Amino acid sequence: MSSQPSSPGPTSPGPSSPEPEPVPADADPGGGEAPLPRRVAVTGSSGLIGGALVASLRAAGNAGGPVEVRRLVRAAPQAPDEARWDPSGRDRELTAAALDGCDAVVHLAGAGVAKRRWTARYKRILRDSRVHSTAALAEAMAAMPAPPRTFLCGSAIGWYGYRGDRRLDEESPPGEGFLPELARDWEAAAAPAERAGVRTVFLRTGLVVSGRGGAWGPLFPVFLAGIGGRIGSGRQFWSHISLADEIAAIRFLLADRPGALSGPVNLTAPEPVTNREVTAAMGRVLRRPTLFPVPAPLLRLVLGEFAGDVVGSQRVVPRRLLAAGFRFRHPDIEDAVRAAVEERRRGRAG
Repeated sequence: MSSQPSSPGPTSPGPSSPEPEPVPADADPGGGEAPLPRRVAVTGSSGLIGGALVASLRAAGNAGGPVEVRRLVRAAPQAPDEARWDPSGRDRELTAAALDGCDAVVHLAGAGVAKRRWTARYKRILRDSRVHSTAALAEAMAAMPAPPRTFLCGSAIGWYGYRGDRRLDEESPPGEGFLPELARDWEAAAAPAERAGVRTVFLRTGLVVSGRGGAWGPLFPVFLAGIGGRIGSGRQFWSHISLADEIAAIRFLLADRPGALSGPVNLTAPEPVTNREVTAAMGRVLRRPTLFPVPAPLLRLVLGEFAGDVVGSQRVVPRRLLAAGFRFRHPDIEDAVRAAVEERRRGRAG
């Protein structure tokens, strides 16, 4: 199952959007005191990952001084930390002005993969919201006399397609179908920034385990009601990552350290688990029965083509992150679910 970006589109979060509580994460999970960039532009800051990243950067600060976050928004800015950009790419000067003075860019905007049925029209929206916006940023950076040094571009493990129980890492070839083609075009759109010498990283994110929303959010009410169960055969691998580890990994990749990574990096937990194991972990942590499986034909009837992303198997491992020294806070699924439950608790308390 592949991830979706952190926002429903490249839109402004608006002045009334609540500031997410910072996600607990080590300031530098890879060890050492590698400084973060001083100024970071973020798209998709109204979404699950983007909002948590902005809060984390602001709360934790930086060994080299405070981190200034600039939220890129599509509408007219409504707050001092917002800057307007053009995700369509038609106004390159506007986007370049929004990036001026920034040391790094984290691009997380894009229409939600699981938000609607995949009609032909919505597939175009999914593609355009990723490919056009990535090209807009990359082309603007390439045209700048002093572009940001680092570009972290959202991507997804959908790149690999469905390969059963085969272990997949960053050297595995792309799969076939809509999502792999989308991911290939998405990453290719960043080429102008790469050619301009900007260190470019593709965040191939798996299924983010969070109690705040995202693809995982709808599972909690179902399991808390005692009607959760495996999906399809339950044998398909779900390559997951806790929200805290997702944010920590992005911070790790942002940091100015010797040998900083570029190119594709899988943001998934070290050991992918099957949907059957996910179901068992949810049942144990929430103390609920898991007796109600969801047949694959019913899922296809309800979700349409997207059902293939739910019952498809992706056993993706974070080889490059581990080799670079990144340490996971929640390496196994039960730890990740417990962290998500704690997120929900803090959210209700707040």
